[in-house]
Amino acid sequence: MKMSGAKAFIEALKRENVKLIFGLPGGAILPVYDALYDDGEIRHVLARHEQGAAHMADAYARVSGRVGVCMVTSGPGATNTVTGIAVAHMDSSPMVTITGQVATSMIGRDAFQEADIVGITTPITKETFQPRKAREVPRIVKAAFYIASTGRPGPVLIDLPRDVQTEECEMEFPEKVELLGYRVKMEPDPLQVRRAVEALMNAEKPIIIAGGGVILSNASHELRSLSEHLMIPVATTLMGKGAMPENHPLCLGMIGMHGRYEANKLVTEADVILAVGTRFSDRSTGKFSEFAQDARIIHVDIDPAEISKNVPAHIPIICDAKIGLSMILEEAKRRIKKSSNSKWVKRIEEVKEEARSVYDLEGDLKPGVLMKMLRKMLPENAIVTTGVGQNQMWAALFFDVYHPRTFITSGGLGAMGFGFPAAVGARAAAPDRVVVDVDGDGSFMMTGKELATSVAEELPVIAVILNNGWLGMVKQWQCLFYGKRYIATNLKGNPDFAKLAEVYGAQGFTVYSYDDFESAMSESLGCEVSSVIDVKISPDEKVFPFVPPGKSLKEMILHE
Repeated sequence: MKMSGAKAFIEALKRENVKLIFGLPGGAILPVYDALYDDGEIRHVLARHEQGAAHMADAYARVSGRVGVCMVTSGPGATNTVTGIAVAHMDSSPMVTITGQVATSMIGRDAFQEADIVGITTPITKETFQPRKAREVPRIVKAAFYIASTGRPGPVLIDLPRDVQTEECEMEFPEKVELLGYRVKMEPDPLQVRRAVEALMNAEKPIIIAGGGVILSNASHELRSLSEHLMIPVATTLMGKGAMPENHPLCLGMIGMHGRYEANKLVTEADVILAVGTRFSDRSTGKFSEFAQDARIIHVDIDPAEISKNVPAHIPIICDAKIGLSMILEEAKRRIKKSSNSKWVKRIEEVKEEARSVYDLEGDLKPGVLMKMLRKMLPENAIVTTGVGQNQMWAALFFDVYHPRTFITSGGLGAMGFGFPAAVGARAAAPDRVVVDVDGDGSFMMTGKELATSVAEELPVIAVILNNGWLGMVKQWQCLFYGKRYIATNLKGNPDFAKLAEVYGAQGFTVYSYDDFESAMSESLGCEVSSVIDVKISPDEKVFPFVPPGKSLKEMILHE
């Protein structure tokens, strides 16, 4: 059929079952927006900043399991998405970013609003495309969605020159694409599976570390079944939070720099570690050379580049996490089931009991207590997003997650400002569920303008701002490592967040007590517009446990 590149682009998106685009238009992408006007099937959510659109698309993907899509114009529109693309890249989130570009005849001539977005984003995408002819559009869209969603998921960028959008020609829409050199290994080596099971069966102190790959491959059921069959405790990375229900007796919670005491302590005691869908980041392991020195490492990951990159693997298994865990479980079931009365299980209970005295939950407006209150007030399937900093770590430590894809945060990049737009994207993916952004005042100030998007697009969310008036995590480091020499961390120009919310057409609350918080949350849960709950916490609150940078997990600081 004959059509313009812009109309072919919209048709190709529909064939990929795209129902929603987050974006902000401009001249270089207007032909596609004009084609979208005629369509009527794909919903467009207008962000107030391109970074916000990218975070929305990212969170939409994480909650729904589908590819998230954002669309912006050329130049500054495109460059404003870079942080969002980098977040998706670091956290393996399937996302397609569409950018307008100047006409092909103007590329390289420093035209108005020209930026080499392909060159800029190549290091932080799985692939980039820039069609030079309209007829290339259908195949490129098909390829982009295939690459973004298969293997280790990640972001893909399509840069659309303006003349490619307006050119008309006969279009062919392929049913599938073959990409030279792109092959995804899904099935594990059976011999490696048997070796892994043998190691687990012979272990006296085995542990499973579940990363974000478990959630991405929808392998939570297999993870829990294996854990229960062999009575192996499960620790998670920040990105793996929710892969195992955190109220399960075999769940240890998060490991790492701000990991839970019981998780960090027991990982250091393990003799065999089954790590699934994790890249062993420095924030999870502490000092690489001292991580689990006495343990044999079984590493299951779909990305061969991650095997032995940071921590040497004794038994590497390259495959999809769901398929790999299924085969490990099947092989384990052929063998004797482990007893729930083992010394290791008793040790787990012992360390969990020790941990109760570690966490400081006494006093007024303690963030940990607030997170526990929030958990009790929310439905089990509520979605929590976070900003980055102390707020993020308090949520990771004290807010129990029961289901995968219900805790959405910026892990690898640690991008402040992620939380609120991510909440909007999450609500778009799950319109019937409660979505709460646990944020800090510093993070919220970066992208709080997306309140306008939330209100205008009728995507209500609740922002709980743990407001200490400082860049809290930076202040904590200045306190512990820089002799309390506080510079450039006092946010004394913060607005009244409750009044700011009302200006945007949302509702706002200022909280000074636990009773205030409970009342504000109760009112927000029954409201059809967004709410901002400004919780005035002490500027001296810190996140513990804390593993100092460059130290091992054995060197946790438990108190100031």
